[in-house]
Amino acid sequence: MENIKNMRFIDSHIHMTSRTTDDYERMAAAGIVAIIEPSFWLGQPRTEVGTFKDYFSSLIGWERFRAAQFGIKHYCTIGLNSKEANNEKLAEQVMELLPLYACKEGVVGIGEIGYDDQTPAEDKFFRQQLELAKELDLPVQIHTPHRDKKKGTSRSMDVCEEHGLDPSMVVIDHNNEETVKEVLDRGFWAAFTIYPNTKMGNERMAAVVKQYGPERIIVDSSADWGVSDPLSVPKTASLMLERGIPQEHVRLTCYQNALDIYSTSGQMKESDWMERKPIDQRTLYNDNSVLRGQSPKVEDTSNIVK
Repeated sequence: MENIKNMRFIDSHIHMTSRTTDDYERMAAAGIVAIIEPSFWLGQPRTEVGTFKDYFSSLIGWERFRAAQFGIKHYCTIGLNSKEANNEKLAEQVMELLPLYACKEGVVGIGEIGYDDQTPAEDKFFRQQLELAKELDLPVQIHTPHRDKKKGTSRSMDVCEEHGLDPSMVVIDHNNEETVKEVLDRGFWAAFTIYPNTKMGNERMAAVVKQYGPERIIVDSSADWGVSDPLSVPKTASLMLERGIPQEHVRLTCYQNALDIYSTSGQMKESDWMERKPIDQRTLYNDNSVLRGQSPKVEDTSNIVK
């Protein structure tokens, strides 16, 4: 990835709760300066509202601290994911929590929300969360279903429009070649999850950018507890350059577009990482550190690349 050596990247959809500190080190070395971590399903259903409360607290607390210890600015989106919306009794309790977290420091949107199996319960809580986003004037991050994606993507946009959301405030994620044209034609942001073997590969992503250009297109990784790659964004950027895509188009799709939409929250700005504090891994969070016996990295101010 030598050709991207001096570029900066934002991964606007990555689940760092599932990743290790080694990933943070590799991401920072590859040029990732900021990330957005959407609220999501952890792999097995949560059964008590308190587990959601602790999870949301970790997104605005420990995970934010952990990222900073490796020079990466961490933001998140808060929401009830579509899969767990089907437990209606629990979902009602989670909905009461969301306004308490949505206005916290570092929260840049409501998400990821939308459809999984496209059930009535999913629809109910999707619509409630769109209303919350409208009330708080926050961007929305939409999870499009893995099954019957084209129908679910169209339906997601229809519902957003029914609730009066401006498409320029909505990111439709997990797109593919089948959905991208409609998303762009209707004025929404089109984000693409780069996953090994499934969803979108980086060769396919390069082809999409070649065909449609960089406007309102966002490259992200969605790296989580499954087989995934937290370096998907810089690797895709490198491949796009190799395929002859202009560097400015790469910068827009892998950095600037994500900054433009999520900065509308008022919680994210470029100076957050351009003027960040030096890393000091001696720092503790609730009496805990990221070190586990390792020697702390203490960064000299002069070593920060701007």
